[in-house]
Amino acid sequence: MAELIKSEEDWKKELTPEEYAIIREKGTERPFSGKYVNEHSKGIYKCRACGNVLFSSETKFDSGTGWPSFTDPANRENIELHLDKTLGTGRVEVVCKKCGAHLGHVFDDGPNDKKRYCINSACLQLEKEL
Repeated sequence: MAELIKSEEDWKKELTPEEYAIIREKGTERPFSGKYVNEHSKGIYKCRACGNVLFSSETKFDSGTGWPSFTDPANRENIELHLDKTLGTGRVEVVCKKCGAHLGHVFDDGPNDKKRYCINSACLQLEKEL
């Protein structure tokens, strides 16, 4: 996969201020405020910044946390996991491998001993099944 490299100026032109704050500055949206929290359509969730395939609706579940949650990525090769110590704890950040977009975090408390990929709606673009 070819890495997508853009200047911060280009990112600011292409993303809304909220998307930029989350995707490029590693922010987060308020719980229960994202457009995909209660989305139940079938389809593929892609990176809002570059279109990289990230998650399938087949693995989406209601975690009750206020963010879209998935048990598995659509393709493990399309994401990277980084240690995040910004809040003084050892969380694991989820990043788009193609463009470096901050997506959210992954936790070990998903259903049936699976992971919970807790992802910001602002980082996603749903391509619905027809």
